[in-house]
Amino acid sequence: MRMSSWSLAGVLFLSACSGYGPPRNLAGVTGEQIVASMGPPDVQRQVEGGTRLEFPRGPYGRHTWFVYLDATGRAIRAEQVLTEANFTQINPGMTRDAVLLRLGRPGEVEGLGRSRGSIWSYRFEGPFCRWFQIEMTLEQTVRSAGYGEPPECQRRDPRVIP
Repeated sequence: MRMSSWSLAGVLFLSACSGYGPPRNLAGVTGEQIVASMGPPDVQRQVEGGTRLEFPRGPYGRHTWFVYLDATGRAIRAEQVLTEANFTQINPGMTRDAVLLRLGRPGEVEGLGRSRGSIWSYRFEGPFCRWFQIEMTLEQTVRSAGYGEPPECQRRDPRVIP
């Protein structure tokens, strides 16, 4: 039986996407199997009761998966952390490390003028073209946080003269 080029393209597309997120059923899955499927994690952290693997993903980094392993190295849960529920937990005074524990690494970091710190930007999946931004002080604490419009979403209307 001969496979059409469209069928072959579909199979290749699905197989290329299989490593995007962790498997839905984590029962019995080892950390080594997760890494074999998803590639090396961006960060591996020791957390209470085991280890957490962090996998930033997607076009423009719209997802970050945290996969938790128990003390034996077996996966016990996975979560996509770039969510509004997690963004609401970011408050002024929070440390850099506390932010990284909640959200993982930012998609982009830009320095502020006059050596005032930096802006951490996190793209995320949502109905609007927004990103979540955190202003970090030089002391590596949160000064402010909120939503903004990423550069790829800024309207450029050729009919308007600047």
